[in-house]
Amino acid sequence: MSLSYFIKGAVIGFSIAAPVGPIGVLCIRRSLKDGAWAGLVSGMGAATADAAYGCVAGFGLTAISGFLIRHESILRILGGAFLCHLGLRTFFSKSKDETAREAGRGAFSAFGSTLLLTLANPATILSFAMVFSAFGLGGSINYAGAGILVAGVFFGSATWWIVLSGSVGLLRTRLNSAWIRAINRASGTVLFGFGLYALSRLWAVIG
Repeated sequence: MSLSYFIKGAVIGFSIAAPVGPIGVLCIRRSLKDGAWAGLVSGMGAATADAAYGCVAGFGLTAISGFLIRHESILRILGGAFLCHLGLRTFFSKSKDETAREAGRGAFSAFGSTLLLTLANPATILSFAMVFSAFGLGGSINYAGAGILVAGVFFGSATWWIVLSGSVGLLRTRLNSAWIRAINRASGTVLFGFGLYALSRLWAVIG
């Protein structure tokens, strides 16, 4: 039974992490510019946030999930604004010299940015709740099973980020300055677009 919970959690974590969104774009960009390690650390931030939301859904922590949903608008503003900021900063990045300065900020910054961005999307908790229900992992699960399930979620999500960052990092040695600038422009535009989309959805809810 424990193995079953772990496998189900791993499948859920991988499935939720795999669709390419703003975190995926950020991870790809960092893997290409700073190496697979930078992309991996960024992905681990997202995997940690996925595990945290999986913990809320798995353990049935309704007070926390309710708080996040009630403050969805604030979190969406913060997340959307931060994505716009990242998009602009990425778009106007110039060269490998600037890349070196960014890498010097350390792993904590890369980890923390994706952790906060993922946590700033309360809809994730709803995704986990629905997927858990689809897998038959409702309120009948005990605490031990929920813990194993959450461990599986982290493993599955982390596996995706390892595969993505490792694969993209292999291309890094083939990039010259022109490619780096093109990647900056494309990534910055996509990240800024995701930020505007998050903010536009907020206006739609208010309207």
